[in-house]
Amino acid sequence: MSYQMDDLLAIMARLRDPEHGCPWDIKQTFSSIVPYTLEEAYEVADAIERQSFDELKDELGDLLFQTVFYARMAEEEGRFQFNDCVQAICDKLVRRHPHVFADSTVSNPATNAEQVLQNWEALKSEERKASGQHSVLDNIPAAMPALSRAYKLQKRCANVGFDWSDVAGAWLKVKEEVLEVEELPADSPELAEELGDLLFALVNVIRKHKLEPEGVLRQANSKFERRFRAVEAELAKRGKTPQQSDLAEMDALWEQIKHRNR
Repeated sequence: MSYQMDDLLAIMARLRDPEHGCPWDIKQTFSSIVPYTLEEAYEVADAIERQSFDELKDELGDLLFQTVFYARMAEEEGRFQFNDCVQAICDKLVRRHPHVFADSTVSNPATNAEQVLQNWEALKSEERKASGQHSVLDNIPAAMPALSRAYKLQKRCANVGFDWSDVAGAWLKVKEEVLEVEELPADSPELAEELGDLLFALVNVIRKHKLEPEGVLRQANSKFERRFRAVEAELAKRGKTPQQSDLAEMDALWEQIKHRNR
């Protein structure tokens, strides 16, 4: 059977029907499904990372269902409907792409993506001011993963000129923070704060290289996982598990795998 968007909305309404719906779906609230929304977003990112496009289709469907779920609960409370979400995003996309949908100073958006991005940020800034948000840092979700939020905070400040002139300045700050951490005793109550400052400074370096910290760390995680699984496989050939090995043996295998995969 071939389904369309209206079918998904009807299924959601049936799931939430007080008399004939699903007990689990009926008892959910906006807050209770937030963890599932985040999980689905990460699963989308994971499928893209692995270039698994068959899985991506399903994961995007799961993420779409989250939007439909929120919209259904909002409709039940008389707040808004799914079509209002569609209207809002369409309005926003048209408004923030004047170089596509109206006259603009962007000369050639196909080859001037940087200027398009600058205009996008300027429009967002005007929208924040119109809604009573006057700080450059307004509207950055506190619930964002800390690494992504650090990047966002720095990027917003950079847009108004509060930034290192080049990556060398950002590196000097990292080195300064490293020294401050090294000078502290292991039981210092200030250690967590200084380590946080070090992480924040390193995000600045990553940003100055025009990279995103989440993507950089995901890549590092994948590399570490791939190499450690290879260590486990080599130990298995010796009839061992990591628990039956020691650091010296595992470190030697790690170096072999590291050089072999270069």
